[in-house]
Amino acid sequence: MSKTQYFQFQPFNVGRLLVWGGFALLLIVAPLIFKSSLALTVLSQIGYMIIICLSYNLLLGQGGMLSFGHAVYTGLGAFFTIHALNMVGGGKLPIPVSLLPIVGGLAGAGIAALLGWVTTKKSANTFAMITLGVGELVFAMSLMFAGFFGGEGGISGNRVVGQPVLGITYGPAIQMYYLIAVYCFICTALMFMLTRTPFGRMLNAVRDNPERVEFVGYNTQVVRYVAFIIAGFFAGIGGGLTALNFEIVTAEAVHATRSGGYLLFTFLGGAAFFFGPIIGAVLAVFAFVLLSEVTKAWLLYLGIVFLVMVMFAPGGVSSIIMMNLRVAKFGKWRRLALSYVGLFLTTLLWLAGGAAIVEMVYHLQLEAGMGDTIKFMGRVLNVRDANTWIVAAALFLVGGVLFELVRRRFKAKWDGIQEEIEKEIHRRGAA
Repeated sequence: MSKTQYFQFQPFNVGRLLVWGGFALLLIVAPLIFKSSLALTVLSQIGYMIIICLSYNLLLGQGGMLSFGHAVYTGLGAFFTIHALNMVGGGKLPIPVSLLPIVGGLAGAGIAALLGWVTTKKSANTFAMITLGVGELVFAMSLMFAGFFGGEGGISGNRVVGQPVLGITYGPAIQMYYLIAVYCFICTALMFMLTRTPFGRMLNAVRDNPERVEFVGYNTQVVRYVAFIIAGFFAGIGGGLTALNFEIVTAEAVHATRSGGYLLFTFLGGAAFFFGPIIGAVLAVFAFVLLSEVTKAWLLYLGIVFLVMVMFAPGGVSSIIMMNLRVAKFGKWRRLALSYVGLFLTTLLWLAGGAAIVEMVYHLQLEAGMGDTIKFMGRVLNVRDANTWIVAAALFLVGGVLFELVRRRFKAKWDGIQEEIEKEIHRRGAA
């Protein structure tokens, strides 16, 4: 006997209101709790990185388009914004500073409209290669047209221009943070709403089964092209906010390494869920701002983390969270708690040994003239002492072996729990 499913529009969704209300409250109170200048810098960067990673995920997660050139639209949005800021300062453009990120957004959308039709003509690998080529083309142009891109020194500006509105000059970092927070909230809400529209669903369909979409009469290239322009708009807004925050834009803003960073952290956060890129944006800022201050080998650690995530959790951090919530919903998470403790402790042991080896190698290669000792996790290591290397290697090997043993037991438990959950779902469906 077939069952008919009915979908109802819910104008008042309490759960969703709580989530969005909590998000707004977090943006408001965060700088009141973390008041240092470093904290404000980190929070501001998280704000526009959220916009950029979410805009990238419109392509990757929603549309299945792997782009290697997203920095073109963030970077050019930043350049147009900084030029507009200088025109405002020169009295040639009567626009308030608070609206200048929209100039970056329109520039990003315009460039995406110009390049997007050719870029989205093909999907999959061809699309990825075209975006890589476009990114290299624009970076090469940034070295040729110094008048627009500013050469090696870039273009600088001063965001404290015009008459203050309600005492707001955007000189203090806290005022700049709240401007970024407002744009972050609005852009996040707009992109979430887009995923719930018929166009958002059609974009998902183009990602999952383009042949069927073509069969029912839709042009998949048009869908990809429109999504590409929308992603370019939000990327441009994110780029415009970076220009206002740092008051300088260099050619590095359009370089392929920036595009790789957006891809890397969107993937780490998780492209399958809307909130995944938000987690990725937070991880990105912590890696670029904090981890890079702690160790010179931060890019190596980042690469290892990316490799481990690809191998063991390709859905990213958001996928891990949602899978564990599913287990907890069926009341089976307690059976995994001890295994998680074991994974955490063995991972810590493994990482301590591996990181000690990496830090000592970096010290010997880059800082050998600064002495034979380094500080690592509260201890002093002598890089010329064989015993230090033996202990580090032993920690690395023992930790790795223990981690693998615990991981296998965890996997067996996890697979068993998933089977039980599937049986429970079928039982409830049949009841």
